Amino acid sequence: MTTRIVVLGGGYSGQIAAQAAARAKDVVVTLVNDRDRFVERVRLHQVAAGEDLRERPLAELVAGTGIHLVIDRVAAVDTDDRSVVLAGGERLPYDTLVYALGSRMDLSAVPGAAEHAHTVAVAEEAERLRARLRDGDVVTVVGGGLTGIEAATELAEQRPELKVRLVTGGVLGAALSEKARRHLRRTFTRLGIELRDQVDVAEVLADGVVLAGGEHVPSDLVVWTTGFTVPALAKDAGFAVDEHGRMVVDETLRSTSHPDVYGVGDAAAVRRQGGQELRMACATGMPSAQQAVRAILARRDGKDPKPFRFRYVNQCISLGRRDGLIQFVNADDRPKEAVLTGRLAALYKEVIVRTAVTVQRHPSIPTSF
Repeated sequence: MTTRIVVLGGGYSGQIAAQAAARAKDVVVTLVNDRDRFVERVRLHQVAAGEDLRERPLAELVAGTGIHLVIDRVAAVDTDDRSVVLAGGERLPYDTLVYALGSRMDLSAVPGAAEHAHTVAVAEEAERLRARLRDGDVVTVVGGGLTGIEAATELAEQRPELKVRLVTGGVLGAALSEKARRHLRRTFTRLGIELRDQVDVAEVLADGVVLAGGEHVPSDLVVWTTGFTVPALAKDAGFAVDEHGRMVVDETLRSTSHPDVYGVGDAAAVRRQGGQELRMACATGMPSAQQAVRAILARRDGKDPKPFRFRYVNQCISLGRRDGLIQFVNADDRPKEAVLTGRLAALYKEVIVRTAVTVQRHPSIPTSF
């Protein structure tokens, strides 16, 4: 009997899930994505800074795999008749559904962010930011997480004519080791990035940001990199979700409310042994996708799937094209004092990013990095 598997989302997790499932016998895989290109999201700060990336059409990535590719937006999931409703009106029946719709930047937390800020989380937004940079002199990056750090350093290195500022509510690199934080600050000084940490942004205006204390910080462009949200589709479909709208899954990545549905990547609340929730990252999304497919096939064959086992290894941060920071971590993501910096770290990060694309074609490659 043939099993119909529908995968929603053609990002890092969805691609791997579709590719891995398509290799099994007696399986028909349909991959649904709202655009015809695979987007290397972890490189979008490079796009914003002016780099042209290689086009990766989904049709080429799935060529020869037997995957049926559908380019359309998912409007709803009908759990009663187990079908996906597309924006164009078509229904796709499934026996098993893999939910991998990912996340997007949350622009609702602060007034004015949605109207005036740019992001580097969506390809079109990164391209719009690049176009706007031609007319700006001062750029304020809001958010001191990995996305904000990479965006600020990339812009400062590639566009030295710009004045780049980073504003964050916490200490820069708070989740990193002391050695890593020192390297970050040296890098910011070298690149001329103005740092305003431990200050909160209360509002985004067309000409800058307003801090919590009322100070207006002028800027030609604001780049918002803090806070992510997920689509409401899982909640609207009646799946069990957490307070953030992420699908709640068990130790095999199966929905706790719908046994024919699996959640992977940013849109699922995946936990390690002991209850620690995995952070949103392709480094966690890709192995979760591999595990989900193993569990689907095991259950199909009447076997008990193994629980998802995951440990953190490192956090990889690019600091422009010629510098990087590799923070080695414990299994639970707590930073070790050991770090790798400089050109070797930049090369390390580049290898990781390229490997993430290679795995799309070769989904059996281990991805715990």
